[in-house]
Amino acid sequence: MIFLKTDEEIELMREANHLVGMTQGELAKHIKPGVTTLYLDKIAEEFIRDHGAIPSFLGYNDFPNSLCISVNENVVHGIPSDYVLKDGDIISVDCGTEKNGFCGDSAYTFCVGEVAEDVKALLRATKESLYLGIEKAVEGNRVGDIGDAVQTYCEKRGYSVVRELVGHGIGRKMHEAPEVPNYGKRGTGPLLKKGMCIAIEPMINMGSKNVVFESDGWTVRTRDRKPSAHFEHTVAIRQGKADILSTFEYVEAVLGNNAI
Repeated sequence: MIFLKTDEEIELMREANHLVGMTQGELAKHIKPGVTTLYLDKIAEEFIRDHGAIPSFLGYNDFPNSLCISVNENVVHGIPSDYVLKDGDIISVDCGTEKNGFCGDSAYTFCVGEVAEDVKALLRATKESLYLGIEKAVEGNRVGDIGDAVQTYCEKRGYSVVRELVGHGIGRKMHEAPEVPNYGKRGTGPLLKKGMCIAIEPMINMGSKNVVFESDGWTVRTRDRKPSAHFEHTVAIRQGKADILSTFEYVEAVLGNNAI
């Protein structure tokens, strides 16, 4: 069932999503060679709790941490660990909060030190495709319009779109209906209605679209072990223009000219 949110509920969701953006901005200060992904996870959990919320990923279906951190060929759902970031890595940091009974969800892929130009190009294209998808997230369109925008943009540039993992509705629960694929055909899928809230999250691979589900039960990586990028915003469906509830402004303020 798709749950439509009132304007008041959407404002509560904005608070939860704004905190996700603030957390990502705090993490941006610490992402550098020599830092472990588990250290970043601890920073995020403390920051979220200090701001009156709880990390919604922690314990979700027994997930053991507050962040999903996926490095290089890992697409999503990476478990924070003692892995030490090194120069040239990229890391997707997916963060969720629960505040005032509603969830926030957003992801950003960071560069660690000096990253190869072709990998930066993958990140830029993935982020750009996110905003093209968001442009289609308006009342009267369909979910397939979002996926078509993402898929067309990325595949024209020689990248591939992961099929096994998709975006989703969001509200009082982290994952609600409908599913929001990053591929599809225009004019197909559920109708977008005012008050729907969805997380749009392109997961784009440099090589093949094929992925492997690792034995830890969570981590998903590219089969060919080529890099993958992941960017995500939570949006509310409105007339004419989507309302982006999450934000990258805190990340971009920290990274400055180095932001993707």
